[in-house]
Amino acid sequence: MKLTDSKFQIISLGALITLAMVFWNTMLVYPIKLFVVMLHEMSHGLMAVAFGGKIIEIQINSKIGGYCLFQIKPSFWGSFMTGSAGYLGSLFWGSLILVLAVKSKRDKYISLVIGIVLLILSYFVLQTGEFFGTAMTSGLAVFMLITFKYFGPLFHDLWLKFIGITCCAYVILDIKDDLIDRTNIGSDADGVAELIGISSVTVGVIWMIIAILNLFVVLRYIYKKSLFKSPD
Repeated sequence: MKLTDSKFQIISLGALITLAMVFWNTMLVYPIKLFVVMLHEMSHGLMAVAFGGKIIEIQINSKIGGYCLFQIKPSFWGSFMTGSAGYLGSLFWGSLILVLAVKSKRDKYISLVIGIVLLILSYFVLQTGEFFGTAMTSGLAVFMLITFKYFGPLFHDLWLKFIGITCCAYVILDIKDDLIDRTNIGSDADGVAELIGISSVTVGVIWMIIAILNLFVVLRYIYKKSLFKSPD
């Protein structure tokens, strides 16, 4: 039996984000925070590639941080877009996962794609020679591939929604922590601010406004257009 009441989606997402907040500093949410870092650094790299550059290596560390080392020809737009791609890119990917989890009837294939992408990403993490980042990236990739093979539709539906909504929330909190509460720490915002001649706090505020508006639009879209999928 299919439930078409879109309120169910908002209630279920509210329950999932509440669960994430309750267990925010536990091992339940820790891998998803690392996943957001992976999306963040991957987005830097993909934008560099889009501007004719290449990814050299990506680091993911146990303190929920990392970096993306890439080569790109110096240019204003190349520097601006690659600098902005981290937070906004991870926000985009988290939002996309959330919307697809709600709209798709074949959620396990989303898990498959995420697993494959993480396997490719683990190659660039491996270039750092660090065990933790490589193990976490490849381990999460293998986990997603295992769920694709052995887990049912209901698991994928709830798991992907949990990943998506937590990614969006974490990006907002991370922007606040890294770019507003603390400044001049060599963050993405510092680089963008220097490039365009405004303060890094202003850049952080702009990114936070974009992130909050994005989440509002995504939830509004889900509320208006969603169709709850019963397990096949």
